[in-house]
Amino acid sequence: MQILPDNITNLIDEFSKLPSVGPKSAERMVFYLLAHGDPEQFGQVMADLKKNLRKCSDCKNYATEDLCIICSSSARSKTMIAVVSNPMDIVALERTGLFKGTYHILHGVISPIDGVGPDDLEIQSLLDRVKLSQPEEILLATNPNIEGETTSIYISKKLHDNNYKGRITKLAHGLPIGADLEYADQLTLSRALDNRQAF
Repeated sequence: MQILPDNITNLIDEFSKLPSVGPKSAERMVFYLLAHGDPEQFGQVMADLKKNLRKCSDCKNYATEDLCIICSSSARSKTMIAVVSNPMDIVALERTGLFKGTYHILHGVISPIDGVGPDDLEIQSLLDRVKLSQPEEILLATNPNIEGETTSIYISKKLHDNNYKGRITKLAHGLPIGADLEYADQLTLSRALDNRQAF
């Protein structure tokens, strides 16, 4: 038996479709908006989300101009490109405050099981960009899982095939700070050993 009006249950259903949001979380969001929020303002912001958005002509990140904020910044080094799977990865890398180069967003990873191949990603645009700008280093910063590693290997091979002469690097993998050895999986421990540093 339905106990809520359709407009409430419909919004709960829509919120439930978001990643990491279950029905209970969706209900809390909707009832918060009803009690404390401004549903009209929220709705307007949602309606405007994709307005004037495009892909940056260089890195393929979301932008409102031809170049995104990072690519148009004179403070960023054009000699290094970090290749990431999606725009959220940029947010994570930027939080460190350490990376001062530019990015290239693939908008996914190679995943045959999901029907995603190299032609479905922004790989060719990366190769074209590298050919024009000849950066000194390309950091392959995809996730350390099978799809991410497969994508990095594929890109590395294509870069070599296209006679790229710069450095190709990848993020080091290993134990996170605060982790206990006894709970680490074999692959994580293996990578931590392989990437060990002088003390």
